[in-house]
Amino acid sequence: MNLPLHFGMLGALEAGLIALLVGFAIYAPWAWFCRRQNWGPGHVVGWALLGAIAIGAGWDVWNLFYTSIVKLESPLYARIALNSIHDPDMLGTRVVLEIIGAMAGVCLGWLAFSRRHETGRKLGAEGP
Repeated sequence: MNLPLHFGMLGALEAGLIALLVGFAIYAPWAWFCRRQNWGPGHVVGWALLGAIAIGAGWDVWNLFYTSIVKLESPLYARIALNSIHDPDMLGTRVVLEIIGAMAGVCLGWLAFSRRHETGRKLGAEGP
């Protein structure tokens, strides 16, 4: 992300909030696509969650993965790897909060967009 986030816990909470908004925004196109394909709600939630985590937390997850597999035995390589990370002290916390935020955003999208669809079904409307 190229957003000027704060450092520490406030920055991790901001990143989690951004992931929540991404999860909510990505649910609607997936719901539309999966309804046209006659797929169930599990497909909608699964694909939306995968996309929200990839967009909202992908870069930080990659940094966490990369720093755990690269040999940082040399101070030069460690400095290069850590300089590319926005806040290396809170990287793990930021990843966890981004994943939780993406999951919460998809759940909020499911609540917001599925009630309208379920209400039509309860009233006797035909549809998948």
